[in-house]
Order: sequence, then C-alpha cells, then structure tokens
Amino acid sequence: MENKNTIFDCELLELPKQQNRDGNLTAINGGVEVPFEIKRVYYLYDVPGGETRGAHAHYELEQLVIAASGSFDVVLNDGKYTKTFTLNRPYYGLHIKPGIWRDLVNFSSGSVLLVLASKIYSEKDYIRDFSSFLNYKNGNS
Repeated sequence: MENKNTIFDCELLELPKQQNRDGNLTAINGGVEVPFEIKRVYYLYDVPGGETRGAHAHYELEQLVIAASGSFDVVLNDGKYTKTFTLNRPYYGLHIKPGIWRDLVNFSSGSVLLVLASKIYSEKDYIRDFSSFLNYKNGNS
C-alpha cells in the first residue's frame, strides 16, 4: 500500500510556553497540543559528534520530535523531496507523519532529542532500508 504523505505534510508546531523569571515551562497534552494521542515517549542523548541517528521511516507511527536541549537537524525525505528542519528551541516540535524517511544529524554537544509517539514500539512498523522505503512510496512493496 502506497503512502501519500509528503514532507509538506510535516510541520513545526509551536508549543505553549509559560514564561517565569524562575524558568520556563512547556506542558504537552496528547490530542491537544499534539495532533495525536501519545502512546510512547523516548529520548536520545549523549550522541557523539558526527553521528547520524534515525535512518528509517514508519508505516503508521506519527511523531513529534523536540530539541529538549541543544540542537540538531532532522532531514526528511518523502521519496521525491528532501527538507531539513533545524530544531533548537524546546517549545517547538516537528510533527512527522507516517511514510516519511528521517535522518537525525548535526547534534550539538549535550543535546537531548525528545520524541512523543502515537504508538508503542513495534519493529514491524519500521522501514529500515532506503531502497525498500522508495519501493513502498512508489507502491511497489
């Protein structure tokens, strides 16, 4: 089954920020600030300089990717177009739709990548080979 989502369906969402002289707070509610119910939360940290993470797509999973600390780039590919998003503020999240390949690159020292996901982990939902991804996007899987 071909997936019609494109990189243009993925967008940066501004999350609510409560400012206070003692520090800022951002609260996130599934189905409210995030356009899906949150079923899983995980984070990446201590990524060595020059390393790439991600390098996969999902059949069904939606994600909101947030730079909780530091910065990194998210390179999205829909099989036809590529777009890079730089995440460097904890009150912005990148909503990634299903069927979009992602590479995570250019991690700053001490960065923390936070992911809110629409489903619990399932290896069957992953496309880990780029040529298989292209076949899937073109309806050849």
